[in-house]
Amino acid sequence: MNIVLIGVIMIAVFMALVLSKKFSVLPLLVLIPIIFGFIAGFGTDTFMYAVKGMLGVGSTVAMLTFAILYFGIMLCAGLFDPLADVVIKFMKGDPFRVVVGTAILSALVSLDGDGTTTIMICCAALIPVYDKLNINRLYLAIFVIIPNGIINLLPWGGPTARLLAILDLDSSVLLLKLMPLIIVGIIATILLAAFVGLKERKRLGIVEMNFEASNVDISPEEAKFRRPKMVWFNLILTIICLIAIIVLGIPGPLVFAIGTCIALLCNYHNPKLEQKVIEYNAEGIINVVVMIFGAGVLMGMLSESGMASEMANALISIIPESWGKFFTFIIAVVSGPAVWILNNDAYYFGIFPVMAETAATYGFSNMQIGLASLMGQSLRGFSPVIPALYFLASYLKIDFSEYQRKIIPFSLILFAVNLLTGLFMGVYTA
Repeated sequence: MNIVLIGVIMIAVFMALVLSKKFSVLPLLVLIPIIFGFIAGFGTDTFMYAVKGMLGVGSTVAMLTFAILYFGIMLCAGLFDPLADVVIKFMKGDPFRVVVGTAILSALVSLDGDGTTTIMICCAALIPVYDKLNINRLYLAIFVIIPNGIINLLPWGGPTARLLAILDLDSSVLLLKLMPLIIVGIIATILLAAFVGLKERKRLGIVEMNFEASNVDISPEEAKFRRPKMVWFNLILTIICLIAIIVLGIPGPLVFAIGTCIALLCNYHNPKLEQKVIEYNAEGIINVVVMIFGAGVLMGMLSESGMASEMANALISIIPESWGKFFTFIIAVVSGPAVWILNNDAYYFGIFPVMAETAATYGFSNMQIGLASLMGQSLRGFSPVIPALYFLASYLKIDFSEYQRKIIPFSLILFAVNLLTGLFMGVYTA
């Protein structure tokens, strides 16, 4: 059977089963690619592709393991309690302000270019706020991810960094060209957040809060872990960790591993208590790790088997030559489903170079081609091949398929906004 057809059917079956909510995601991530690998005739190589995919997410797993544990310790110690109190007081119990504030906070934190760090910081700070006001956690997930995807278009972000590696573009010039796309995207996101915030305000009302006592509700077990006198130390330690990653470029897994050890030793001097804190956060770590390794199996089957590149070539081959004058628009439209199905490496190092070369023959500049390739990044917010999204769902204790259902309309709106913005930027005119 044709490998392209098998790949399309595999993705379709996977997504249909995920959205049906009749199966948990992990078995589907592992078993569906394995089954379709044998259907495609890869034989025992199927296992090799799966293993390579799992090994490929190793650094992500290391990063998340220690990052989750570190921020879990900070949550246990109560680092974010004062912030939650201030945020709730500033928002005056208004869900509208909270949801809009989430989008703004995510955009600011996302400037470092790392999605995982953004998720950890925003969720750790805002979970108590959302829970106190009974705001749907799905909206926290949505308005942490969407602004992150927009800010990630900056030259040091994942997709744009790959783009610069392929096309001969000046990063400073590209940054100037990207600003309209980023600014319009952020404005559109804030408007969407305002729409949701107004709905939540109507549903929940503005809550009158008593600010004389702490606004963060904790269980008796969590109360034993609180270290209010260590707030300033923990804050300084967290800032140092972020500076080490963002400014100094020290690998995140190592930074959070060292930070975790320092946090444990300084906050909890008793080895038994240290162990209890680790065990308290262990469930979240295990859930995330197994899910990411599962996603690695799917990514490995798509990339290592050559299935992704064959799907790319098939896509290019069906585009009529007469459509050449619209080729950057075609790239922009194709980029949406492409970056949803594939990871950035598969798209930018597999599909995009062929499409870029074709577009150049029709008279489009490298800048136009590059900008067109970034239009679909808004659809990555619900992609099944992004490990961080499974971590997000697990961390917030929300259903991944329900998260996808909720975010799809927002992502499609932003995709349309991107395409329209590209039209005014002259991306589609040779």
